Amino acid sequence: MKNILVVKLSAIGDVIHALPVSYAIKERFPEAHLTWVVEKPAYPLLEDNPYIDDIILFEKAKFRSVSGFLHEIGPFRRRLRARRYDASLDLQGLFKSAAIVWNAGARQRVGTANMREGAHLVSRPVRGAHAEGHIVERYLDVARALGCTVDEVRFPVAVSERDRAAAETLLAREGVQEGRAFVAFAIGANWPNKRWPVEHFAVLADRLYRAHYVPVLVGGGRLDETLAQDIMAASEIPPVNLVGRTNLKQLAHIFTRAALVLGGDTGPIHLAAGLGTPTVMLMGPTDANRNGPYGQQENAIEVDRPCRACWKRACPKGLDCLAAITPEMVVERMRPLLLR
Repeated sequence: MKNILVVKLSAIGDVIHALPVSYAIKERFPEAHLTWVVEKPAYPLLEDNPYIDDIILFEKAKFRSVSGFLHEIGPFRRRLRARRYDASLDLQGLFKSAAIVWNAGARQRVGTANMREGAHLVSRPVRGAHAEGHIVERYLDVARALGCTVDEVRFPVAVSERDRAAAETLLAREGVQEGRAFVAFAIGANWPNKRWPVEHFAVLADRLYRAHYVPVLVGGGRLDETLAQDIMAASEIPPVNLVGRTNLKQLAHIFTRAALVLGGDTGPIHLAAGLGTPTVMLMGPTDANRNGPYGQQENAIEVDRPCRACWKRACPKGLDCLAAITPEMVVERMRPLLLR
């Protein structure tokens, strides 16, 4: 194959899960030109990836109005059709990704097993050997359908020397010099019921300080900034607060320095797991079998309730599953990872 198109637009965690597809394709087709279509929030994750030759930015907001659609569709279609694709992989599985795949006009079109919104009418759904397994393997099954052997699962995240230095400078300014052990807390999540209570984070932060580990808060956005302030106010010794002070690549470097990363089912946690950092994920409404930290699903902590993994953004029973995961439960899971 000479030209291959991957469509995986969002969210950040989902794009991280799909990263191994780029390596799998180039492992099997080293001479192929690989193009990836992505939305703006996850675009930086793909930059400088040695296995991606071209990145096409899909700016969904510009297509929402009739006038915007008419203005944007021509240039976007021409950009897509600058190459004749032998194959396309729809890893999003929604109407918007199906429309992109249709306009690209690849000769062979494959996609994930559980496509919705008519996407299965455009691309052939692939129900592979891992259809009930982790989402990373489900995406890789689509690559396997093209003949990829997937001898190795690799998450390519290219961090520039500039971002590496900026992350090191930031840590040093906060007293976390090289050689000092720290644990990163990814405190936010898009769904309210994916967030661990700030009081639990505060209790764990104090315990880590007593064990000579520095707790470091990471995240981004106004909500995470508020959560960080609440955690710091509830702690005996305030954790180091890096919320809103890093980009994705700088955060990736920080994770490679961390002794452990802790948080809910959210993009930064998946990034840490992909980088091979010991990762503990706190889960309630989502399924550890599908969304747990890849390669270390045993480090997912799920509340013991029959309704766990309900995939609901708000609990109809009024329960807070993550609140039922106590700091003591987390310490027990973290201890062997920190002692390795």
